[in-house]
Amino acid sequence: MKNDEIQLKMKVGVVIFPGSNCDQDTVYVLNELLGQEVVSLWHKESDFDGNIDMIILPGGFSYGDYLRSGALAKFSPIMNRVVEFANNGGYVFGICNGFQILCESGLLPGALLHNTNQKFICKNIYLTPDSKMAPPTRFLPRDRSLKIPIAHGEGRYFADKETLAQMRINGQILFRYCDEKGVVSEVANPNGSVENIAGICNERMNVFGMMPHPERASDDELGNTDGRLIFESIFKYIQENG
Repeated sequence: MKNDEIQLKMKVGVVIFPGSNCDQDTVYVLNELLGQEVVSLWHKESDFDGNIDMIILPGGFSYGDYLRSGALAKFSPIMNRVVEFANNGGYVFGICNGFQILCESGLLPGALLHNTNQKFICKNIYLTPDSKMAPPTRFLPRDRSLKIPIAHGEGRYFADKETLAQMRINGQILFRYCDEKGVVSEVANPNGSVENIAGICNERMNVFGMMPHPERASDDELGNTDGRLIFESIFKYIQENG
C-alpha cells in the first residue's frame, strides 16, 4: 500500500510518560512520513480532544520501569481517559513499553515477563502476521516475513492456556516471531514468549500491542520500511471501517 492510498486525515494522540523515549520517533513517522495530525498527551492530563481517532502509547521506560514495566504508568491520570476511550471503541496501540502498560491496565490479556536470558535484547528480528482481520495485520503482505527491531528486557509474553486458546479462536494473536523465511520456531524466539507471540489485540480488535518497534523501521533513510506497513495497515483499516 502506498502513502497516497491513506486518504483520510486522522488525529493521533501520542501519550508521553516520564521515561518515554520513543515518542518523538513515533510522532515523526505519523506526521512526516504518513501525513497524519499528531498531538502529544502528557501523562498528567486527565482529558484530551474528543476528536482524536487513535492513541499510541510509545516505547521507553515509563517511571524507570520500577516495580514492573508499565506497573506505575497505569496509574497516570491520562490512563483513566485512555481506558474509557478504548472501552468506547477508540483505537489504542501500545508499542513495547506501551504494550506492557496496556497489559498492566487490563486492556489486553496476559503479561510481559523478563526475557528468558535475563538480559536486555536489542536487535532486528523477523515477524509473521497471524491474525487476518485485526487492524495492524489486515493489509500486510502474507508472502514474506517483516524485519522489525526489538529493544526490551521484559518482553516475554505469557498467558494461561485457557486465555491462549480463546485468543487463537478469536484471531487475537497479531504477530509471531519467526526466521527470515517465515518459519516459526523456538530458535527464532528471542525472549521466550509463549507460542512465539510478539503482538496481540483485544477481542474487539480496537486495542493492540506489540513488543517490536515498527517506528524504528519506517524511514527510507534506514533502509527498512517494514514497520511502516504496519502503521499503514492500521490507518487503512480505520479509513474503511471507521
